[in-house]
Amino acid sequence: MSRRRAAKVRKLLPDVKYNDIVITKFINKMMYGGKKSVASKNFYKALELASNKSKVEELELFRAVIENVKPKLEVRSRRVGGATYQVPVEVRPSRAMTLAMRWILAAARSRKGRSIVEKLSGEFLDASNNAGAACKKREDTQKMADANRAYAHLRV
Repeated sequence: MSRRRAAKVRKLLPDVKYNDIVITKFINKMMYGGKKSVASKNFYKALELASNKSKVEELELFRAVIENVKPKLEVRSRRVGGATYQVPVEVRPSRAMTLAMRWILAAARSRKGRSIVEKLSGEFLDASNNAGAACKKREDTQKMADANRAYAHLRV
């Protein structure tokens, strides 16, 4: 991370099907080796499969999944007088979105299943119901922040 100035935020084009920038970011995170067409195909299939199973519109389902996985608080290490404390801090909206996407993908990739489409659709269904590994990760992060509430006065 540069100390001179903040990195410029690049403008992304919204995705073709839903005209949504968040979906574009998710597809970019899914992508391996620059194969965006493969990632987008897999994403759209997974979202369609999950929405058919849950009887909810695709875009609403995706937004609900992201909202359910976004963390409100996290802990940051802070060094004070030779001791390192885990200080709870509120998560910026852009970081919360990034963490949610990262956790959903990690949970989907670690699932048992045949293809990434099935794994991802299963994770979408679980996250929309506040269950699954991605939601568990958010709850663990929240619990850690609550447990270290005594060090909140050390916030930067």
